[in-house]
Amino acid sequence: MISQLSWKIGGQQGEGVESTDRIFSTALNRLGYYLYGYRHFSSRIKGGHTNNKIRISTTPKLAISDDLDILVAFDQESIDLNAHELRAGGVVVADAKFNPVLPEGINARLFPVPITSIAEELGTSLMKNMVASGASWALLGLPLDVFNKAVEEEFGRKGPAIVEKNIEAVKRGADYVLELAGGPLEEFRLEPADGKQKLFMIGNEAIGLGAVAGGCRLMSAYPITPASEIMEYLIKKLPKFGGTVVQTEDEIAAVTMAIGANYAGVRTMTASAGPGLSLMMEAIGLAGMTETPLVIVDTQRGGPSTGLPTKQEQSDLNAMVYGTHGEIPKIVIAPASLEDCFYDTIESFNLSEQYQVPVILMTDLQLSLGKQSCEQLDLNKVPINRGKLVRELPELQPNELFKRYELTDDGVSPRVIPGDKFGLHHVTGVEHDETGRPSESAVNRKKMMDKRLNKLDGMYIRDAVRADAPHAEADLLIIGMGSTGGTIDEARVRLESDGLKTNHITIRQIHPFPTALVEPYLNGAAKVVVLENNATGQLADQVKLHAGHADKIKSVLKYDGNPFLPSEVHKACKELV
Repeated sequence: MISQLSWKIGGQQGEGVESTDRIFSTALNRLGYYLYGYRHFSSRIKGGHTNNKIRISTTPKLAISDDLDILVAFDQESIDLNAHELRAGGVVVADAKFNPVLPEGINARLFPVPITSIAEELGTSLMKNMVASGASWALLGLPLDVFNKAVEEEFGRKGPAIVEKNIEAVKRGADYVLELAGGPLEEFRLEPADGKQKLFMIGNEAIGLGAVAGGCRLMSAYPITPASEIMEYLIKKLPKFGGTVVQTEDEIAAVTMAIGANYAGVRTMTASAGPGLSLMMEAIGLAGMTETPLVIVDTQRGGPSTGLPTKQEQSDLNAMVYGTHGEIPKIVIAPASLEDCFYDTIESFNLSEQYQVPVILMTDLQLSLGKQSCEQLDLNKVPINRGKLVRELPELQPNELFKRYELTDDGVSPRVIPGDKFGLHHVTGVEHDETGRPSESAVNRKKMMDKRLNKLDGMYIRDAVRADAPHAEADLLIIGMGSTGGTIDEARVRLESDGLKTNHITIRQIHPFPTALVEPYLNGAAKVVVLENNATGQLADQVKLHAGHADKIKSVLKYDGNPFLPSEVHKACKELV
């Protein structure tokens, strides 16, 4: 028996690849397996090759597997594009309709199954996804009743007749492939899972859940890949808690609406990707100048311009840190896991109100859209903190204004909700005095700039730098961010077996840069590799700028639209050492 297995399904976009993956993985989740998924898809509604890959394991995995055990192919293109991943002895379950052929040199077994024909016999070719699912499920020797339960949940709303037909499609696919293979494949039989059902979702859904738990009651946004699922999730959930989602005409309207709502006291967020973030820059400066809380999620994708809207990249870092004109305080946080997406969203709302600054939650496409398992989340782990939001105010004298931008020791001024008695103040995007009245005084300007820029001194988020550093003196320190953590961890196991002492840190607080937390790991490393999905080494530049050691820092970069594989990281690090 084996402890992990990799499964992939491929075909043309719009012919059931996504639904097949969803039901297959849901059934595995019911059995208690840990899952980590990667979705490769085209930037169009229908047509173009797409595939979904799932790593199935009895222990947590946070990286795409290097190889592939089972490939389910709806067309020859899926075989041609993905067969190179198959390990020796791997399996291809393909629709016999297109007379499948394995490329030369591929050491795998081919099981042609009349997937489309069986579906058509049952009434519609749309059920070919169920035939394919049943075939691959049967090869693993897993209990069919669990899979049928997932089918019932998927199609139950369409009535018992549809459910029964789909279950019959699963059975026929299973029966056919088992006859071809002579029964389940013992070398692919998985060890039993722990039976405990995990949460199974994408990062965008975890962000949406965190927003609800964190007190967000309004989202203003414009749809864009790969951020749209946050909006779609909250459209379903926020009304149940007295909130709402507004689809605006563009990203400029989205961010300015969020600023206005936050000013009015409602926890509000917006979410977008690189092109939308670019449009928001002037408004982010407004939030900084008016010291209005603001939470923005940037789900990075391939750029510039429209770029690769459905592919992996981590190239917006500089835009998030430096994008606004002038100088304002802001916080940029990079979640590194599904759990981080949830907890960091809550923390983002707290930080934006505690420090009265824009907070940008920086994810990447793989973290945003890659479906994965996680343990149950603790809704009480991050309490709500609204900072210096004052509800009982001292009485003002006639013609006196509330000092909304009062100069304080910590740089954070008291905040009021508009309409509160004795909270009258002026709000403007130009420089202003303590009451908000416009002021061009040089003395006032310096005081206000210092007040704003110094309020984040010494600020660290939870796990600002997450470390797996067993060696006081390491041959190699690997630094990453976002979704790269699990991949680095697997590469490190191989590097350690090669005799190299390796440490790994994930930088989660991108700005303000946590220099004091990073320096000790740099000091203890002979060489440093910074791993990131961009072409210019943006994270490496931040490390060099703030913590030095430029002479021993090297970049490992990937910007072809695909996430790193553990084997790629292992090979690149060995070459640099």
